[in-house]
Amino acid sequence: MTIERRDFGLLVLRVGTGAVLAAHGSQKLAGWFGGGGIKGTTAAMEAMGFHPPKHSALAAGLGEAGGGVLLALGLATPAAGAAAAGTMAGAVAVHAPAGFFAMGGGYEYPAFLGFTAAAIGLAGPGEYSLDHVTCNVLNRPWLVALAFAGSALAAATVVGRRAKGQARSADGAEGTEEE
Repeated sequence: MTIERRDFGLLVLRVGTGAVLAAHGSQKLAGWFGGGGIKGTTAAMEAMGFHPPKHSALAAGLGEAGGGVLLALGLATPAAGAAAAGTMAGAVAVHAPAGFFAMGGGYEYPAFLGFTAAAIGLAGPGEYSLDHVTCNVLNRPWLVALAFAGSALAAATVVGRRAKGQARSADGAEGTEEE
C-alpha cells in the first residue's frame, strides 16, 4: 500500500511538473499559449545577451518542452529531469539580478521548477511510468550521473556564452558612445 501511494505521488508530481515545463517550452518553440515562438524567443535571447541566440532559443525550448514531456510520461526520467533542471539553471541566471521572488521578476519560479525536475530525475519515475513499462532501460544509475553531468556542462556553457555576449554588447555600446 505504501509503495502504491509513493508511486501515485510521483505520477502526480511528474505529470504536473512536466505539463508546466512542456507548456513553457511550447511557447518558446511554437508560439502556443501566447508565446513568441522560435522567432520571438530568438529575439528575446539576443536581447538577454545569449549567443548564438537561435541556438539558445532552441536549447531552452527543447529543454523545457522535451524534458517536460518526458517527465510527464516517466520516460528516460534521469535525462528528462537533468535537461529540465539545466534549462531552468539558465533561466535562474537570467532572473537572478531581479532577486529571489517571482513577483519582482526574480528567479523563484524557475528555481522551483528546476529543483523539482532534478528531484524527479534523481528519485526516479515510480511504477506508473513508461520507464517501468520498459523495464527501466532508460532509467539506470549510470544514466543519472551522466545526464546530470551533461546538463551541468551544457548549462555552464550557455550561461558562459551569455556572459561573453553581454561583455561584447557592453564593449560595443561603449565604443558607440565614444564615437
